[in-house]
Amino acid sequence: MTILLMLGSAPMAMAARDWPRAPFDRVLAINNAWAIRSDWDDTIHPWDFPEDRRPVPGPGQRLITQADFVPAQNAYGGFVYAGGTMAYTAAYWALEALRPKTIAFFGCDMHYPATGATHFYGTGTPDPLRADITLRSLEAKSARLMILAASQGCAMVNLSHGPSRLIFPRATPATLPAHPAPFNTVLADLALQTERNLDYHVPSGRYWEEAARFDVARIDALDALWLAAATP
Repeated sequence: MTILLMLGSAPMAMAARDWPRAPFDRVLAINNAWAIRSDWDDTIHPWDFPEDRRPVPGPGQRLITQADFVPAQNAYGGFVYAGGTMAYTAAYWALEALRPKTIAFFGCDMHYPATGATHFYGTGTPDPLRADITLRSLEAKSARLMILAASQGCAMVNLSHGPSRLIFPRATPATLPAHPAPFNTVLADLALQTERNLDYHVPSGRYWEEAARFDVARIDALDALWLAAATP
């Protein structure tokens, strides 16, 4: 089963340039992170990612676009529940397309210092900090992702150091876990049933066009459920 390294654009992500390929079977780069190392297998970006920043794939490499990731994220409930930021979108695509054993995040912490570099290439736009109904609790979205991954036997870990909005267990390339972290199955089932009852699924992925029908208080309550479920 696949052990996937998922690279984000935090300044620390440049350290991955010198990592050996082992123990990773695949490398998935988000947005500009394909530039960190040349042996990436997949790179993912949204529809509005500038064309001049998109790589030219080599043999065995592929670009993942909305035509790929919208159906994949819909298979896990859609953007309103899963979170509309590329770190989570990339992970749900990987869960659906690759069925990995482990997804190891590095440089995907969605933590941005007030001064200095915010990305490995300098200063960028902190996409996850935009006002968006799907990103009210980045921690809750990571809890949901971790639990749904664990339900299919996939462990989520964070290889980064320092502050992070991800609640995954910390690890290093040498200490990847053999099994997913435990969680509260009763609360997880309740959260999934709550999602079904809310029916906030948007097949097109363009959830912002239907924002008027989403109840913020109910989304916040759902997020609280997922956070509670992450504690076994």
